[in-house]
Amino acid sequence: MPVGGTAYPGRVATKRAGGALPDGFERPLERVLPKAAATKLERAFGMQTLGDLVWHLPRRYAKRGELTELASLVPGEHVTVVAKVRSVENRDLQRDAKGRPRTLTSITITDGTSELDLAFFNQSWRKDDLHQGVTALFSGTVGVYKGKRQLAHPDYELFDEAEGIDAEEWANQPVPIYPATATLATTKIQALVAQGLDALGDVPDPVPDAVRRAQKLMPVADALRLAHQPKVEQDAYRARHTLAWHEAFLLQTYLLATRDWFDTLPTAPRHPGRLLERFDASLPWRLTDDQRATGDEILADLASGTAMHRLVQGEVGSGKTVVATRAMLVVAESGGQSALLAPTEVLAVQHLRSITRALGPDLAAELQPTLLTGQMPASERKRALLRIAAGSARIVVGTHALLSERTSFAELGLVVIDEQHRFGVAQRESLRAKGVHPHTLVLTATPIPRTIAMTAFGDLDVSTIRSLPAGRSPIKTFVVDPAEQPQLFGRIWERMREELAAGRQAFVVCPAIAPGKLEGIDRDEEAPEDGRPQPPVDDVTTTLERLRQVPALVGRQIAPLTGADTTEQKDAVMRAFRAREIDVLVATTVIEVGVDVPNATMMVVLSADRFGVSQLHQLRGRIGRGEHAGLCMLVSATDPLSPARERLDAVASTLDGFALAEVDLEQRGEGDVLGAAQSGGRSGLRVLRVARDVSIIEAARDAARAVLDDDATLAEHPALRLAVHARLDPDARAALVTA
Repeated sequence: MPVGGTAYPGRVATKRAGGALPDGFERPLERVLPKAAATKLERAFGMQTLGDLVWHLPRRYAKRGELTELASLVPGEHVTVVAKVRSVENRDLQRDAKGRPRTLTSITITDGTSELDLAFFNQSWRKDDLHQGVTALFSGTVGVYKGKRQLAHPDYELFDEAEGIDAEEWANQPVPIYPATATLATTKIQALVAQGLDALGDVPDPVPDAVRRAQKLMPVADALRLAHQPKVEQDAYRARHTLAWHEAFLLQTYLLATRDWFDTLPTAPRHPGRLLERFDASLPWRLTDDQRATGDEILADLASGTAMHRLVQGEVGSGKTVVATRAMLVVAESGGQSALLAPTEVLAVQHLRSITRALGPDLAAELQPTLLTGQMPASERKRALLRIAAGSARIVVGTHALLSERTSFAELGLVVIDEQHRFGVAQRESLRAKGVHPHTLVLTATPIPRTIAMTAFGDLDVSTIRSLPAGRSPIKTFVVDPAEQPQLFGRIWERMREELAAGRQAFVVCPAIAPGKLEGIDRDEEAPEDGRPQPPVDDVTTTLERLRQVPALVGRQIAPLTGADTTEQKDAVMRAFRAREIDVLVATTVIEVGVDVPNATMMVVLSADRFGVSQLHQLRGRIGRGEHAGLCMLVSATDPLSPARERLDAVASTLDGFALAEVDLEQRGEGDVLGAAQSGGRSGLRVLRVARDVSIIEAARDAARAVLDDDATLAEHPALRLAVHARLDPDARAALVTA
C-alpha cells in the first residue's frame, strides 16, 4: 500500500458513500473569488478549492517596525521586503515614437544600511504615495540596471498608521509574507486569502475532541485564521503548532490504518526449505549479524499468512541483495515467483548478474532468473514473457516493463522494489496487482532518518543493515577547488595514472550528459545559493574529450556511459568495464546504484556541488568494493562558506551513511513525503517539518494508534475517516468503511 496524498492537506475526497461532501474546504474557488483571481491562483499554484487557498500559508512574517536586509537580495529572485523611502526623483525622458511624453520616477528605499532602487515609468503620481520617510511592503523581481539592483514597477502596501491604534502595537503586528509570483504579489494573495477565510465558515475538524483537548490544540479553522491574521507574534506560533499537529495526526492515522489493512490481507504462507539451505551452504562468506537478523524478520513475515510490507535499509554494499535473494528462495520453495523492480536497465542487469552468480549454476538452472526490460530485442522479450507466464522463471528482474499489461505471472508471491522512491504510487501498485496479495519487500541504499521513517515509511516494518561484509576496503574522500588549488586538481589525474598503472580502474562522474543536458541530479540546479555566477556544469561529452588529451591518461581506454545510451550500449560498456577492457568510465548518475566492479578504486566527481549528500554517498559506494582502498575526489569551485561546500565537507568527513542522511535532511528538507516524488523538492506537507517536529510526530503517532485501537474503522470519527479516505486506495477504503 503506497503512501498517497494531495498537494494541500485541506483537500479531501469529493464523494463518499452517503453522497456529496459538504462545502468548506472543497468549495471550488470560482464560487468564492472572482473568476479572474481564481484562474490566476490555479495557474500560479495549482489551486482549485477553498482548502487549497486557505492552506497556502505565510512563509514568514514581517513587522512594520523591522526593515529587511536589502544587501541579501539576489538578482532574479521574486522578493517581498519592508523598507523606508529615502529619496524620490522625477525625470522627463525622451518622447516616444508617437510624440507622447515619458517620465521615470526613481525611488530609493533603504534598510538604514543598504539601498535598493525602484523604477516607475510614466507613473509620476507614485511620488505622492512614496514620499520620503514612508515605510512600506514592496514586492517584485530583483533586476540589475547599470550595475545596481532595482525593482521595476513593484507592488507595494503602505504602512499607514490608522487612527486610534497604538503606535507600538501597530509597528509590531506581524505582516504575513506569502509564497508569491510575479503575477500574484504577496499583498494580493493576502487580500484573496482574507476573502477565502470569510467564506470558510465552520469546517469539521478531523482531530477528535479528546485528542485536541489533551494536546491543547485549537480547532483547525481557528488555527488557519490565526496563521493568516495574527495580532501578535505568539498567535502565529500557536497556529503553526496546531496546524503541524493536524498534519502529523492525519498522516499518522493514514499510515497506521494502511499498516493495519496490510495485516488483514491473507496470502499463502511461505516456509524455508532445501533451496535456502543449499544457497546458504554455498555462500563463500558468513552472513553478517544484521543480515541474519533482517533475514529472520523476513522469514517470520513470509510464514505469517498475511502480506509482508517491509523496508530494508542499509549502507551501500551492505548486502541487501543477498537478503532479498534469500526471501525469493523461500517463495520459490513452494512454487511461487518473485519480481524485482529496478529503476534503471543498468541496475536491473547488475541485479540479475549478481543473483545468478550468487545462486550458482545448479540453483540458477532450477529457478531460471529472467531479465525483462523495455529495450530488449522483441524475440528475446517474447521468450522472457513466456517463461514468466508459465511460471518456470521463478525469479524475474526488470524495469518498468514488468508493469506492462503484457506481463503476467503464474504465481507472483513476492515483489521486491529497489530504490522505491524512483517509482510512482500507481507503478508500484500495478506490479503488486499481478499477484494475490503478494509480499512486498522494499530496498533502499539511502539510509533514512528516524523521523522520515515515521512519516514517508510509517506504513512499513523497517529493518536496518548497518554493518558491512568483511573485506570491504576503506575509502578516503577529499574536496578539491580547481580555482583555489590548481596544483592539487592537476595532481588528480597523476594519481589516477598511478591507480591504472597498478592494474585498477576509475570512474569520473559528471552531472550532465552534454552541455546544458543535466541528468539524474537531486538538487535544484537552476537556483544559485549565493549571488555569485555559477560555474559551468561539467558534462560527459566535454570531459571525455578533455581527459583523452590529459598527458597522464594518454593511451588509456576511456569510455562514456549515460542514461541516453541504449540498453545494448550500456550493457556492452559495463561488460567491457568489468572485463578491464576500459580503464576509466566517464558517466552520469546512471552508475549511482547497483554497479559492482571490485577492481574500481578511484572516483572523481566533477561539479560535485550539483549533487545532494545522499547521492554523493551512493556514488562513492561504487569504489572500494574489493581488496584495495578507495579514493574519492569531490571537485567543486563553490564558495567555501556556502551550503553546497558544507555538504561536500560533510561527505568527506565520514563514511557513515546514517549520519549523512541526517545532514541531508537538515539541509535539503524531507522531500515530498506524501507523494510519489520522495527525493528532493518541496515537501507535500504545508506546516509539519520532520527535521524539527520530532516530538509532534511521535505524540501524533501515539494518539493515532490509540484512536485506531479503540475504533478500527473510524466509524465514531466521521470527519477523520473522511480525511483519511482521501489518502487511501479503494481496497483500503473499503476495509475501513466496513464497520
